Amino acid sequence: MAKTTTIFVCQECGYQTPKWMGKCPECLAWSSFAEETSSRQQSTSHKSKLNSEPSVLIPITDVQSIVENRLTTGIKEFDRVLGGGMVEGSLILIGGEPGIGKSTLTLQSMGHLARSGKTVLYVSGEESGSQIKLRAERLNALSENLLVCSEICLEDIIQWIQKIEPNVLVLDSVQTFYTTDLQSAPGSIGQVREVAFKIFQFIKQRGLPTLLIGHINKDGAIAGPKSLEHIVDTVVYFEGEQGHAYRALRATKNRFGPTPEIGVFQMESNGLMPVENPSEWFLSERPENSSGSVVAATLEGSRTLLVEVQALVSTSSSIGMPRRMATGFDHNRMSLLIAIIEKRMEFQLQGEDIFLNLAGGIKITEPALDLAIVAAIAGSFRDKVIDPLAVLIGEVGLTGEVRSVMQLDARILEAKRLGFKKCIIPYSAKKIKKLPDKGIDLLFVKSLAELFEHLFE
Repeated sequence: MAKTTTIFVCQECGYQTPKWMGKCPECLAWSSFAEETSSRQQSTSHKSKLNSEPSVLIPITDVQSIVENRLTTGIKEFDRVLGGGMVEGSLILIGGEPGIGKSTLTLQSMGHLARSGKTVLYVSGEESGSQIKLRAERLNALSENLLVCSEICLEDIIQWIQKIEPNVLVLDSVQTFYTTDLQSAPGSIGQVREVAFKIFQFIKQRGLPTLLIGHINKDGAIAGPKSLEHIVDTVVYFEGEQGHAYRALRATKNRFGPTPEIGVFQMESNGLMPVENPSEWFLSERPENSSGSVVAATLEGSRTLLVEVQALVSTSSSIGMPRRMATGFDHNRMSLLIAIIEKRMEFQLQGEDIFLNLAGGIKITEPALDLAIVAAIAGSFRDKVIDPLAVLIGEVGLTGEVRSVMQLDARILEAKRLGFKKCIIPYSAKKIKKLPDKGIDLLFVKSLAELFEHLFE
């Protein structure tokens, strides 16, 4: 017999309560609760199985291994982020702001798979078939094997999948679909969670690789319950400003490949084009002989990137409340580095506005940028130009010491390849035997005092 249950679910964090509340006790959001009604069939199969015996219990050494059969999307940077392509039966979540390029990249890759002979089912809850075709014509993604459908009911979508039996499935976007098991509106916490879970179970049984597109909220996370990212196999995010021509695709979770792998694309009139040498692009517009500009080497997954760190320090017009702004870097980390400079190097930055920017719109949280950020801020404050052919690599500790980072050899080789003449690195790296010793000078520093003595004295 069917039993109907009414609950109230926080649309910000997914917290559930049997009665309406003005403020969520979990995320502290106000007026975030929405009423949801579920109707489920009670059966003995849903009861606890704590007293029953497990169906299979075998040593892990006797478990049959699974061969990862991958489908290449035809877009090298996309395949790189996925770990080599789409694994059969994998559920891939692509997140990003509206208009950032999620649907464009998906349609481009699916067009390639369709032209290679694979049957692709593209289900859109946001666009009609004519709108999808218009975009496919612009992206050169037309193929008879690319089947499109405008539908938002999950049960109807599953019927189409069973009838067509496609090789690849695309659902655009998860916030637009609903299941008849819940009475709430599409996009609610309950609907997003239930739709994702049902799709996950369905495609695992059929070995159907699936792309699930999702929009992000104002905090930069996928709109919907946090459990959505736990359900899927792979989570990739689009990064970048819509005003910039370049986009970064970053994997934050991947059960079938390395994380955080990154791919770089350039937005053109005919779609997203892979950027095979991102370091050259990040440094292509670097100004000459400008204070506050420093080059750093970062590691994103298996890829080494050289990026330009820009800092601007100017006298604040606000008494007692100087502005501190960071673009592409953690604001709290920047504030920490500023405090270290003030304390250990006796810089008077209390009345200065400080702005930090990673050129190109990329976002990096790696502490290996610390040394470059400190040098950029100090260079701007003193209005001194730092050697444009030098690359700075290292983490800065609270006492002003310079700490080593992993894979220094790969970072130095990338700097050497792009024509840089000097690398300033932690003193502890002297113990590493495989560091390149030809073609580039290595300067070892123990502390910020040694760094500043070299840069400014």
